[in-house]
Amino acid sequence: MTIHKTLLITGVSSGFGRALAEEALAAGHRVVGTVRSREAQHDFESLSADAHGRVLDVTDFAATDSVVSEIEASLGPIDVLVNNAGYGHEGIVEESPLSEIRRQFEVNVFGAVAMIKALLPAMRRRRRGHILNITSMGGFITMPGIAYYCGSKFALEGISEALGKELQPFGIAVTAVAPGSFRTDWAGRSMARTPRSIADYDASFDPIRKAREDKSGQQLGNPRKAARAMLAVIAAEHPPAHLLLGSDALGLVRVKLAALEGEIAEWQALTLSTDG
Repeated sequence: MTIHKTLLITGVSSGFGRALAEEALAAGHRVVGTVRSREAQHDFESLSADAHGRVLDVTDFAATDSVVSEIEASLGPIDVLVNNAGYGHEGIVEESPLSEIRRQFEVNVFGAVAMIKALLPAMRRRRRGHILNITSMGGFITMPGIAYYCGSKFALEGISEALGKELQPFGIAVTAVAPGSFRTDWAGRSMARTPRSIADYDASFDPIRKAREDKSGQQLGNPRKAARAMLAVIAAEHPPAHLLLGSDALGLVRVKLAALEGEIAEWQALTLSTDG
């Protein structure tokens, strides 16, 4: 039997957030979705009587607590928080200003943590709840030109894992969901790209940027299937702390872990030399 829940999903206008919201509504859940404008709110609420939009910029930290309090006061307890709102930054570190990494972390990390902190007191009192943080395979592996993005997703992976250990005694689960390449607009309109300025990087990075742009919209991953996988995790009695989505994520992360194990073994003697 399906237990219907109330989900709060940040960023439901497009991408994973929209796909998850629509699949959750189709499965009989109630969805509260954050959007950036009244127009987007009306568009989301037109999906279903169980679709409730709220205008919230996740980096407006002063507004987060009041918005969450209003949602629970008017609609009842939130069973599942899905931190989906985020974006990708592409740019060589040497070329990319500090303002770009600040913005990347404000949205992808601080925005997620602010939502978590707003929901946790009520979840802890109820001794139940589930938090899904949408990270990325870029929270495990890295590629040239997306260092700020990978850094933000590595951070959210670490926060998710530690948070899960803090909340386990209260019956609250935390799952970091790490998608690979999916047919969302992550690599298209949604990506912030720092202009190129240093010729030394042209040969190594320009082909990567072009390949990423060309592949946008043709990735292997299906957002609808990702949404259904997330709903399966939400329904699980013992959800995982980490969930990879997509064959590319699985393959690349396994290669990374094997390489890491090899490097650890190679340098083991030096590692052990520091004891005593």
